[in-house]
Amino acid sequence: MRLLAISGSLRANSSNTSALEAMARLAPAGVKVVLFEGLAGLPHFNPDLDRSEASDSLPREVRELRREVGLSDGLLICSPEYAHGVAGSLKNALDWLVGSLEFPGKPVALINAAPRAVHSDAQLREILATMSACLIEDASVTAPIAGVGRNLDANGIVSDPDLSDQLGEALRAFIEAITIKNSEA
Repeated sequence: MRLLAISGSLRANSSNTSALEAMARLAPAGVKVVLFEGLAGLPHFNPDLDRSEASDSLPREVRELRREVGLSDGLLICSPEYAHGVAGSLKNALDWLVGSLEFPGKPVALINAAPRAVHSDAQLREILATMSACLIEDASVTAPIAGVGRNLDANGIVSDPDLSDQLGEALRAFIEAITIKNSEA
């Protein structure tokens, strides 16, 4: 199983990215969590470049994002909240996925690593529902991950029993939901 992890933060020492890196380290054998590293390189969304009859007009970075989504069994998304909203870099990536064939029906788990982020979680849910994502509630961490705000890196998160248990449980629920979904297909 291959899961694509997308951090909505571009910060070098992002707690969102650290949480996803920790999940990659907590993944059981047979499950690979791949961190998408091309968020900052995506061009601003332009619907003129996103016409299905002109797929060769898509920027290379967008083709790579869509390829990564297509290769993955599910998406783990962890994003900060800015000005009570979704981080612009993540919203831009999602906009590029709206017209893609790779995204609809894709299982998604939302991980909230921000102590005060409630508005972006609600907005992401609305956006993902509109995009026909398969949001896996049992795998989503809606309450902020207790303690991530202590500036722990991925190793620090994995070493913390409470944090690693919370993220590990979300990961197990996500894997189980994807396994069930795939067996029904």
